[in-house]
Amino acid sequence: MKIATWNVNSIRVRLPHVIDFIKKQSPDVLLLQELKAQDQDIPRSDLEDTGYNVIFKGQKAYNGVAILSKHPVSDIVTSLYDSDEQARYLECWVDSKNSGFRVASIYLPNGNPINTEKFEYKIEWMTKLKQRANKLLDNEESIILGGDFNICREDRDAANPETMKNDALFQPEARAKFREIINLGYYDAWRSLNPNKTNWSYWDYGRAFEQNKGLRIDHFLLSPFAIDKLKSIEIDTYHRSLEKPSDHAPVIINISD
Repeated sequence: MKIATWNVNSIRVRLPHVIDFIKKQSPDVLLLQELKAQDQDIPRSDLEDTGYNVIFKGQKAYNGVAILSKHPVSDIVTSLYDSDEQARYLECWVDSKNSGFRVASIYLPNGNPINTEKFEYKIEWMTKLKQRANKLLDNEESIILGGDFNICREDRDAANPETMKNDALFQPEARAKFREIINLGYYDAWRSLNPNKTNWSYWDYGRAFEQNKGLRIDHFLLSPFAIDKLKSIEIDTYHRSLEKPSDHAPVIINISD
C-alpha cells in the first residue's frame, strides 16, 4: 500500500506534474496541500480521470487540501474546529481490501513572521490538531497523518539551521507542540526508518534545489497500529527538478495492508 503526500503549490499550475506523478508512482492514496483554488476551480474531473476517488476542501488563492484514493472513502472531516475558515485539514477513512485505515491531509500554518497573530494562529491550530490526534487514538485504528507541517523538528532538519533561528518553523513553542503530538503515541515515519539520516522535502525557489539547501518539513505521523506496518519511506525529488515545479517534493511511504 503506497501513500504519498505533496504540497503542490497550486493544483492548477502543477496539474501536469501531479498527473505525471500518478502515472509514475501510482499511489493508492495521494494527499495534496496548498491547492490555491476554490472548490469550483479545482480540476476534479482531470484528477478523477486518473482513476481516483477525489475529495477536497478548497480556498481562494490560499491553502486547500485534497485526498485522492483508489479505494472508497467515508467518514470525511473537513476542519479541526468550526470557527476555522482556512482550508487546512481533510480526513477520511480509506476502505482498503483488507483492514482499512484513517488518513488526514494536513497543511499546518506557516506562522511567519513570529511575534504576530500569524504565529499565534499556528500555535492555536497545532493545539487543535493535538486534540484531534489524541481523539483518533481512542479508536485503535491505523492512523496516518501526512502533509506539510511547516515544522523542522530539529536543527538537523535544515541544511542551514543557523539562518532559521527567527523563523516560525524553528521556534521552540512550535517544536514543543509537535513533540506533544508525537508523545501522544505517534511516530515520525522518516525518523523511525532513518534515525541518523536527513533528506530534504522542501527547497526555496532560486538556486536552493541546485545547491541542495533544503528543509524537512513534510511529514508522516503514524499511530502504533500504522507504524507496525511501515515498510519504507522516500522523498521523490524528480518532480522538484522539473520546469515550473512546486517548491516541495512528494514524500512516499509503503505500508503492508
